[in-house]
Amino acid sequence: MRWRRVVSQIGRSVTVWAVSTVTMLVLAGLLPDFQLQSADGDSATRIAMTAALGAGAFGVLSAVVWPLLVRLLLLVPALVLGLLVFFLNGSLLLVALRINPSGQSEAAPETAVIVAAVMSAVASATGGALAVRDDDAYRRRLSRLATRRRSSRPPCAATPGTVFLQLDGVGHDVLTAAVAKGLMPTVAGWLGAAEDRPTHRLTPWRTDWSSQTGASQLGILHGSNFDVPAFRWYEKEHREVMVCNRPTSAAELQRRAIERTADGGLLTLDGASRGNLFSGGADEQALVLSIATRRRGRENRSRAGYFAYFSDPANAVRTALSFFAEVAREIGQSTTARLRRQRPRVKRGGLYPFVRAFATVVERDVVVAAVMGDLLVGRSAVYADLVAYDEVAHHSGPHSRDAEKVLQRLDRSLALIEKAAEHAPRQYRIVVLSDHGQSPGETFHTRYGLSLGDLVRAGCGLHVPRRAERTHSGTEARAAVRAALRRPVEEGGEKHRPTRDSEPIVLASGNLGLVSFPDVPHRMTKEELDARHPALLTTLANHPGIGFLLVRSEEHGGVVLGAYGAEIPLDRLDGPAGPLAVFGAGAADAVRRTHSFPHTADIMVNSWYDAESGEVLAFEEQIGSHGGLGGAQGRPFLLSPVCVSAPSEEGEELAGAEAVHGVLRRWLREADGPQVPLSAEGERAA
Repeated sequence: MRWRRVVSQIGRSVTVWAVSTVTMLVLAGLLPDFQLQSADGDSATRIAMTAALGAGAFGVLSAVVWPLLVRLLLLVPALVLGLLVFFLNGSLLLVALRINPSGQSEAAPETAVIVAAVMSAVASATGGALAVRDDDAYRRRLSRLATRRRSSRPPCAATPGTVFLQLDGVGHDVLTAAVAKGLMPTVAGWLGAAEDRPTHRLTPWRTDWSSQTGASQLGILHGSNFDVPAFRWYEKEHREVMVCNRPTSAAELQRRAIERTADGGLLTLDGASRGNLFSGGADEQALVLSIATRRRGRENRSRAGYFAYFSDPANAVRTALSFFAEVAREIGQSTTARLRRQRPRVKRGGLYPFVRAFATVVERDVVVAAVMGDLLVGRSAVYADLVAYDEVAHHSGPHSRDAEKVLQRLDRSLALIEKAAEHAPRQYRIVVLSDHGQSPGETFHTRYGLSLGDLVRAGCGLHVPRRAERTHSGTEARAAVRAALRRPVEEGGEKHRPTRDSEPIVLASGNLGLVSFPDVPHRMTKEELDARHPALLTTLANHPGIGFLLVRSEEHGGVVLGAYGAEIPLDRLDGPAGPLAVFGAGAADAVRRTHSFPHTADIMVNSWYDAESGEVLAFEEQIGSHGGLGGAQGRPFLLSPVCVSAPSEEGEELAGAEAVHGVLRRWLREADGPQVPLSAEGERAA
């Protein structure tokens, strides 16, 4: 059988070489600056021989030199590396033509780039087509994605491994709708859509008030998201804005979680973390944000995933071509939306088409390849985040056709990983989950003509842009300030000019807003806020675009404020009436928990929510948003194999990312998995 595989491999290589030769001949006929013959002309046989030798030399150089070039370019930003792919491939072709024994082939540099790209794409497509029906060949192709240390790893355990795949931002509602529409046949097959015996069960769960990746993934991977009130917040003692997707902030949040739990994380032993904000304690990490600021070394291989993928020139060219195709697709889709005057709509120009292409193509391809490599070396636990849907849904809407196309491509990625698991040295259980959903709706600024920051400044009696002053909301805010200060007429030239340190800091996380006063070292109380800015809380609470406020209270500890003077202490939030009633079960518990955080803002602002339409008003420029309470954003999913225990007891709701962490740990223990909690001393020593 072995000699048959060798013969089969040789046959495929010869076929790919022949196709590359023909491609080179065709391109030589089409491109005037690409020649395979001397100026005096050559026989057809000699031209064919020149093409064959050139194609062979290009193939050898690509296989030998390309991996070395990619390793040297690991310091180059990923977006730049995608652009360099074409030029590096063209350089290799020029070298191949120069060392051609015939000495008669030549190409202009710009033509070499085109020829190399076409030849790599054709060779990749040909090789893939030949190997489609050959499981051994398919397994060998996947094995090339494994790490170089595969031979040094001990034999795999007989127990099953587990791979956790996070579909960022895909809510329970979106997943069920996609399955019903036939957009995700792989997921549908797992749920038993085509047969009577499903292999997986689908369970919704409820996020914390901060329904965003930073809080959810920190809780899922490290077991604690305590003191993460939003995607971004201001810490007064450090005079710093923390942002979950900033490397320094992610590293600090991970450190705090490990210190609080005295545990390394979900992936502590023999785990791999791919494309995540946090490591989960994994010893194999690629594209992990929390280690991005460390010096490159043995313990920091955050960008090694790029080498594992781009070391294959065919992969590099295919991804680069897909990258630019995605850029063109986004430009076309945004232009169409603008011409049709679709509503709601946000700006999608500038660098966004490239950001979208990176998230939906480069990040997806590299992470999927890294996961496949982990399966093929038999790692015990893998956690990977695929961010494509979340990025597109923010700008196109969670139920848009643009987002549905992304779901189709994500389903193909799941199918590819499932196929890789069949060739892995151990059995794998595939768990798919999301960190949050997305709620649709136009932006706060679009509806009212001013931002939350403008409204806060107006409520404080501070200067606001003229465009904001002229809005209805701005006029009402100024009137409220005059009434609170007992000024029947606004006096010109008497506008308050505070010092820079005393101006409010207003931050947005989806439809959750945070207002902090940096010159006050502690979290301000309602009484202090009323004394300093008498009209501010009333202005915010009565605004039609705001659902409720959370503030600290000297009398009650904490209160929720709503329209028309509603003021409810936190210990009485569970009643059927009040500002939180529309947000559903669990909202009161989520608000009370956030109130207990040391870094909760002076004023926490949650936008208006329409329970009938599921719409919210984002304080950011997003028409699909998440970060606060209201609608599908707080209802992600957990798709788990039926061979593991149920996530929760029947009739019980799985609430909070920390609870999801407990479920995933339990499944690892059930399979005698890798997770052994570390002591605090052991973690500090590590």
